[in-house]
Amino acid sequence: MLRFSLLGAFALAMMMVFVDSQHDYADALTKSILFFEGQRSGKLPPTQRMTWRKDSALEDGFYLHTNLVGGYYDAGDNVKFNFPMAFTTTMLAWSVIEFGNDMGSDYQHALEAIRWATDYFLKCTRIPNILFVQVGDPYGDHDCWERPEDMDTPRTAYAVSAKHPGSEVSGEIAAALAASSLAFKSVDAPYSKALLDRAVMVFKFADTYRGSYNDSLGKWVCPFYCDFNGYEDELVWAATWLYKATNAAEYIKYVRDNIYSISNISTSSTNGGSIGEFGWDAKHAGINVLVSEMTGNKEEPFSSNAGRLVCALLPESPTKWVEYSPGPSFLNPLSGGCNMQHPTALSFLLLVHGRSLDSTKSTISCDFGTTTPSRLIQVAKSQVDYILGTNPAGMSYMVGYGNKFPEFIHHRGSSLPSIDQHPERIGCRDGDPYFASKSPNPNVLTGAVVGGPLINDTYSDSRVDSVQSEPATYINAPLVGVLAYFKSNSR
Repeated sequence: MLRFSLLGAFALAMMMVFVDSQHDYADALTKSILFFEGQRSGKLPPTQRMTWRKDSALEDGFYLHTNLVGGYYDAGDNVKFNFPMAFTTTMLAWSVIEFGNDMGSDYQHALEAIRWATDYFLKCTRIPNILFVQVGDPYGDHDCWERPEDMDTPRTAYAVSAKHPGSEVSGEIAAALAASSLAFKSVDAPYSKALLDRAVMVFKFADTYRGSYNDSLGKWVCPFYCDFNGYEDELVWAATWLYKATNAAEYIKYVRDNIYSISNISTSSTNGGSIGEFGWDAKHAGINVLVSEMTGNKEEPFSSNAGRLVCALLPESPTKWVEYSPGPSFLNPLSGGCNMQHPTALSFLLLVHGRSLDSTKSTISCDFGTTTPSRLIQVAKSQVDYILGTNPAGMSYMVGYGNKFPEFIHHRGSSLPSIDQHPERIGCRDGDPYFASKSPNPNVLTGAVVGGPLINDTYSDSRVDSVQSEPATYINAPLVGVLAYFKSNSR
């Protein structure tokens, strides 16, 4: 009785926080999507709203007689890393699929954000059995502090192939293309079909020529975006999205046949292992939630694993797998940084699974009691509110939202004067004084969510502290869907 009384007090306290911390989710949604315009590479369109950004990297791939212009810079640097970019695209597409009806006028901008990536991925995958997975020498790029518009570091293009495979990055690109085909299905059928056809081709390549791009490309992808979880989860993830996009039995069979090859995904443990992982490198939790949603929470082991995910995340769980700060905010103990990627990605899964359970009038039995769909949604809301300013620091971790937000983010384009203000070229090391400046960044990267605070809720608003102050596309992407939901369902 004492345990449940304490839990009841905890829930009441959480509810009081929710009542007292209403945020403008519509404004945050608009800004979270606008952020992607600040990360664009290539020839910017006349509709570009973040006008301090200009054209950049207009000759990517040309030395190989191929066009690789476009796509996104992943974070505060000027490299195009396709592995996290593909996950970003998958999550933007999933956000539109699940919550597009809640986006209002931002719906079109969300589609534009997806298309900026998928147009680029179509270029990267046009040659059979050759797939470009990165553009830009990461060492040369990271040695400079210069605007993307000025960069003169090597724009080396890296590819995987039949002889030098990369199943994780290929699988994630296939997932991104398949998910995006669903996002465009009702608004641009020919484009949707083109994306799906390419997804099928890329998945076949990823599955036929198996291997990690860690081995194929070595130091060019590591330590930046190494695959630590193996490539099997991306293959199953891609097959799951292809099943959702095609309803073809071969893909769900592939998922069922290969699910047990993924380390720990079917573990019977309530916590630990890969059940609670979801991000650019680990798709385990996402697979369980997506399959459960598609099959009405009746397919095993997916349904039970999705339940274990929930039980391992809730703050009242005595065996929770994540660590909560006093805020509280999610923190994955396996992470080495970029903490905000966890509350955004995991909140998205809690929200999707919570709605799915509600549609089937289901609950979840955890070791500590029964959990309802509304509790999942409540916890997701607490994470969003934390990001937007309901935290001990009273700071919004979304740039441009609220009265207090990060002003010294680790981001080259934001920290250097724009071409409008400084038309002359700023060379590789010419940006050093701006990096060391005690003045706020001159260009506001509106909507960017930074890496975030430490486990004790402290945040260092410093360009030097990239772990805390650097934004990333894969932080924002799942947040888009979550914000869209709470825009329409804020109470």
